[in-house]
Amino acid sequence: MSDIRMYCTAICPYCVRAEMLLKSRDMEVSKIFIDEMPDGFRNLYDLTGRRTVPQIFIGDRHVGGFDDLAALESQGELDPLLMAFNQ
Repeated sequence: MSDIRMYCTAICPYCVRAEMLLKSRDMEVSKIFIDEMPDGFRNLYDLTGRRTVPQIFIGDRHVGGFDDLAALESQGELDPLLMAFNQ
């Protein structure tokens, strides 16, 4: 299992965009489909305090959703985070 985890649903355009962004950096993403779990949404809320997907973790760091990931990219912080994670 990759240390980049994305909690998602089967039909989620923001999940697709987040995965594409991470894969463009040659990162492997483990997708956890919460809509296939009996208490998936409740567990996601308990874990993150959020009810929306995707919710992305890089290692132990909760990055947030796609907008949060895109903000890291636009601020120039995503690549250093991924490089630090890969060392």
